[in-house]
Amino acid sequence: MKIGFLINPVAGMGGRVGLKGTDGVVDEAIRRGAEPVAPQRAREFLEALLNLMTARHMYDLELLTCPSVMGADIINELGMNAEIVSVKLGAITNANDTRRCVKALYDAGVRILVFVGGDGTARDILDAVNEHGLDDLMVIGVPSGVKMYSGIFVVNPPDAADVIRLIAEGSTSPAEFEIMDADEEAFREDRFIIRLYGYLKGPAVPARFQGAKQASPETIDEHEAQEAIARYIIDEMDSNTAYIFGPGTTVKAVTDLLGLKKTTLGVDLFIDGQMHNDVNEARILELIPDFNKAWIVVSPIGHQGMIFGRGNQQISPEIIKRVGKEHILVIATPSKLRDISSRTLKVDTGNPSVDEMLRGYIRVITDYNEIRLIKVE
Repeated sequence: MKIGFLINPVAGMGGRVGLKGTDGVVDEAIRRGAEPVAPQRAREFLEALLNLMTARHMYDLELLTCPSVMGADIINELGMNAEIVSVKLGAITNANDTRRCVKALYDAGVRILVFVGGDGTARDILDAVNEHGLDDLMVIGVPSGVKMYSGIFVVNPPDAADVIRLIAEGSTSPAEFEIMDADEEAFREDRFIIRLYGYLKGPAVPARFQGAKQASPETIDEHEAQEAIARYIIDEMDSNTAYIFGPGTTVKAVTDLLGLKKTTLGVDLFIDGQMHNDVNEARILELIPDFNKAWIVVSPIGHQGMIFGRGNQQISPEIIKRVGKEHILVIATPSKLRDISSRTLKVDTGNPSVDEMLRGYIRVITDYNEIRLIKVE
């Protein structure tokens, strides 16, 4: 069984520095001090795959990858064997390189492709599939972008290795996964513009895939539920405490009642009576003198149930560690919780120890003075 492996090396670099994506702003991300995210995510997947291959004697798997930073560098670093397809890459890789790599891997016999990237990478792969008629290619996305609203992504990198195990055992079948197209320029202007771009074929393992994002319903009942949650949060707030507000309309209901401006699609910090809008990781670390007096307020992504690691990377693992699990306020209306596919919440911070810290049960505020315990996976 031939497994193709492809990395978008710049995916996710705009997250912690507050750019809400990386498409077209790589230079600005670097200027702000962004560091590559994709290589570490790739490393986590490959190490999990290597462990599975060794433990289960899956030596009939053949790995094929792309040159240089798009795959071969990480493969060589880990001492793994892989065939490197012949593709000439640009000095700074782009969408054309991704599409050429997909075609080259397919021509070399790959019918299962694992890629490390975000929604933009998924769109580029779909373009290659449509352009060259690669209809029998199955795709697995390892999350390394900023938003990742498409359904083709597994929850975290090791899950991709387990999906390959299930394919090898014949325990799965193909399914269609939604690929979403989000306008990153609009996102940076705090406007939410997203559409269905198309479908990619992937293995049907619902427990391992995150599912596509769904927007919160615009109903009177939903707004009333959000307002009840907001009133409870405000009544419990301490004037001597810092509050880190994650993105989303449910969180925005809190700041609206406070009379504060909220970056709907970004992260904001309220401290010492002042709102700091659209802050990044560095700004949060700079402004909060005592993290023992700080809270994080977040709401899960619709349908996915993700509370950290999708669209709010400004709230980094370091910040989560300093704040602590007991000072995280998860807020979600009853309808939003019902619509989460697995009925559990998920985290994918990029730091396994922080993910483990968050695992278990967490308090979720669903109404005024109404708190439920929901499992985090």
